[in-house]
Amino acid sequence: MAMQKVIVGMSGGVDSSVAALMLKEKGYEVSGVTFVLWEPERETEHVSCCSFRSIESAERTAEHIGIPHRVLDMRKDFRDKVVIPFANAYMSGLTPNPCILCNKLIKFPALLREAEKQGAAYIATGHYARIERCCRFLPGSESGDEHSCLKKGVDPRKDQSYVLYPLRPNELDRLVLPLGEHTKKEVRSMAKNSHLPAAERTESQEICFIESGNYHAFVEKIAGSVENPGPIIAVERNEVVGMHKGIHGYTIGQRKGLGISSPKPLYVVKIDPAKNTVYVGTREAAMGKEFLAADLNWIGPPRSETPGENFFRASVKVRSAMKDEPATIYFETNPFLAGLPDKRVRVVFDEPQWAPAPGQSAVFYEGDRVIGGGIIIDVRSL
Repeated sequence: MAMQKVIVGMSGGVDSSVAALMLKEKGYEVSGVTFVLWEPERETEHVSCCSFRSIESAERTAEHIGIPHRVLDMRKDFRDKVVIPFANAYMSGLTPNPCILCNKLIKFPALLREAEKQGAAYIATGHYARIERCCRFLPGSESGDEHSCLKKGVDPRKDQSYVLYPLRPNELDRLVLPLGEHTKKEVRSMAKNSHLPAAERTESQEICFIESGNYHAFVEKIAGSVENPGPIIAVERNEVVGMHKGIHGYTIGQRKGLGISSPKPLYVVKIDPAKNTVYVGTREAAMGKEFLAADLNWIGPPRSETPGENFFRASVKVRSAMKDEPATIYFETNPFLAGLPDKRVRVVFDEPQWAPAPGQSAVFYEGDRVIGGGIIIDVRSL
């Protein structure tokens, strides 16, 4: 094949390191870029994708496989567009996903800008998902246009299609995901066989910029908040059973750290910022079957769509670690007929699912293909 240039986002971890290696071995002209996103207060043995040690790892990997490498300082954008909105969301009783925000607003736009600067045809990352070309109709496009489809990675334990659902057609059309057809075990083996510096590096923690794991303290520091106590109410008997120090310290489905005693386990089932109240109930009360989602991004319509209908069937997941479950998605108007994206949809699971929460992303699948997704804005309790 003719050599084509690709910009690879390199976090310093094993996945992005192997992605860069694979692309070079396939004949691409590979150039690596690492983003400085956050300056940790302290370096620990655990190397997150935000640490300076991860930058050093990416530099060593680039040198090892013989590719150029750049480091770009994105700390201000990351703080303004990811960290502060993350903290504000928790202060408002929401459960945000900062990785999705980062992909949408920081990493992929920056990779495309770097590709333009370097004259590269493609961008690439170490995500476990697949990109395929397919003919489908998108709102605003001509019927039969060929676009890129986003699909699950073949390794169900590592599939990361969930966090990529906000990507736009111009990003998907230029995106290469070398790891989508491989398992984590295979990737680890490739790293070891090629003696990559990141071969033995451990997995990154869930949220890279919270080194301590203490969300409560981190949100208070970023938001500059003080304690704002309020009631904790048991929904079954509408009775105050405790006091909280601030709703930002709670998430839907939380069981530990509630500071209340009960003969049976209680979970956070609702957070009302207007009333500064946290509601708790049984596990059954934390289950949800129906919710509204907004801020929608459509990658492609379902093949099962029936002209004139205002709904379609799909499987849906509301957190990256869960299995997508069957549901019906209802439109206010059908965006694939009207030619304009709908402002919101109503999602009804066939069976109640564990703790869907406002602020989380809901992603819609048809088989292994991502149809689109949006942000949960309201959950109807059972």
